[in-house]
Amino acid sequence: MDVRPEILALILACAAVTAVPRVLPLLLLSRITLPEWLLAWLSYIPVAVLAALLALEVLMVDGKPTVTTGNASLVAIVPALAVAGLTRSLIGTVVFGVGLYWLLLR
Repeated sequence: MDVRPEILALILACAAVTAVPRVLPLLLLSRITLPEWLLAWLSYIPVAVLAALLALEVLMVDGKPTVTTGNASLVAIVPALAVAGLTRSLIGTVVFGVGLYWLLLR
């Protein structure tokens, strides 16, 4: 199988564009010590990103904001969050939330 040079160049360019923004910060930040306040602040970023993604998925139905009892996602997430708080089990929360969501859609 022959690979045309322009296709190979495109694949390598895509790999570089994907890898450089991930590797460069790691290389730069591995050589310095970050202050404690910055490390504490950075620890909230994954939770904030997940909350933003989850809010979009739960509060929007067909591209429109919907905060009603007819929104199965919103109705299912409240008990799922309670299960998460009580059990601290990721798999238990996911199974409970998906099962409840499935029952609400039936």
